Amino acid sequence: MKKKILIIIVLIAVLTSAWYYTFKVNYNTRGYINNTINKLQGKTLNNKFKTKIKSGNLATDYNIDTVLKDIDKLGLNTLNVPVAINIESLTASNMTIDNSSKEKAINLIKELKGKKINIILEPYPWIANGSKYETEWLPDNKDEFFANWKTKVLKPLIDEVAVPYRVDAFNIGTSFTKFENEEEGFCNMIDYVRQYYKGLVTYRTSFWITVDWKDPATEKLKEKLQQDYEKKLNNKIFSKVDFISIAAYFELTENDTNTVDNLVSAIESTQRYKRKQNVKQEIKNFYDKWNKPIFFGELGFPITDKASIEPWNPNQTNKLNEKEQANCFEAYRKSFEQEPWNLGFSVFAIGENGPDKRYYPSQYSIEIIKNWYKK
Repeated sequence: MKKKILIIIVLIAVLTSAWYYTFKVNYNTRGYINNTINKLQGKTLNNKFKTKIKSGNLATDYNIDTVLKDIDKLGLNTLNVPVAINIESLTASNMTIDNSSKEKAINLIKELKGKKINIILEPYPWIANGSKYETEWLPDNKDEFFANWKTKVLKPLIDEVAVPYRVDAFNIGTSFTKFENEEEGFCNMIDYVRQYYKGLVTYRTSFWITVDWKDPATEKLKEKLQQDYEKKLNNKIFSKVDFISIAAYFELTENDTNTVDNLVSAIESTQRYKRKQNVKQEIKNFYDKWNKPIFFGELGFPITDKASIEPWNPNQTNKLNEKEQANCFEAYRKSFEQEPWNLGFSVFAIGENGPDKRYYPSQYSIEIIKNWYKK
């Protein structure tokens, strides 16, 4: 009889524990999220993160001690933690997780225990030893890519990092620009992830270009760019995510330096090549289309002159300019801070501040970022 009672007690304990970890919602610390969270809209996402997301992207060679200091320095509530995915070339369909990068991510997450810092986990394409941009990646066999990315990247990261270390959100991919139109493959990928991971899921798309030129000679280019934008806007992948992430490297002006007011104006009518692209409205269109909050998954500017011309390009000039970088951040703050559909931003890039780190925020930028969302 005693043995039967003991067995019953053990069974009850096991079932209770399973229920707790499957269904409990804990908004104050990292933990498994209730299955219903994925059905809820922006208001609940904001509740989940307590406030808008104020994050930092980590340089792939980040130093953990520097990361911890940067969290306090910038007043962050979230970190975007990359795990490098080794990819041989821009046409490769196979890949492997970099184990040292994965272990460093785990060690960082352990260091953050109890600090109430939300974690966005990101498999980061490390192509040809980091010499190639992920936006140029075009696997030569799409079926192989999707099978390998699911089973060799996403599932191991879920099993070994996201679930055991209670990661808040999982970014399933970053700027697969050249094959983002493989909608069915990406939608199936997100469905696959949701089978094993109950947290928030996103995908980060790259910036885009449209023009408002009146010259008949450029009409075909204008139409092509508009069609490309509309394809991106209507991509069904955004129907599957909890929030839409955008790498916000929009080309704003032609100037070496700018006032904040001029940059704010350029966000609504870009001056680069006189394109007159209304970046703010085109971003909001994603919210209007999908009713999903918009997150700037990368927001960064080189610490140089010409920071607003091609923010994605750190090599426009060698002339350092801390104030110009700060003015770019301030312009985005003024344009988007009060928009209810904007979930937040992630500063690119922190965690390492060597002489080659042109995106690390200047002292002027730090003050702006620190005070973002304080009011």
